[in-house]
Amino acid sequence: MPPGRRWRGGRGLEARPRQIRSFIEPALLLLLRQGASHGYELMSGLASVGFGEYPVDPSTVYRALDLLESEGMVISARDSFQSFGPPRRVYRLTPAGEAYLQAWVEELRLTDRVLHSFLQRYDELSRR
Repeated sequence: MPPGRRWRGGRGLEARPRQIRSFIEPALLLLLRQGASHGYELMSGLASVGFGEYPVDPSTVYRALDLLESEGMVISARDSFQSFGPPRRVYRLTPAGEAYLQAWVEELRLTDRVLHSFLQRYDELSRR
């Protein structure tokens, strides 16, 4: 479907910004795999894992972090070494989060193969 469009179950197409739903979770886990980090650093790091063209609202990041923490994928603690302002919450990946990230990677590799085949076929038909 063209960017900015989505199927509305028999009611035609409706304009909508392009999004990758739920992908924020594995992206955050991947960033945390590099080491503990606070929310602002994680938001900045999202561009390095493909979100440069998909601006992410900070509330989305913090909701995802809260969900991941409630499910035991990450843990957090207040950073008491802050030089000014209130202490920041620093997030760390747990073993359960590492396993969840691995499951995402396996699924994404399969999805990548399917998408690659689809796009290759589309390009072949377009050249005819």
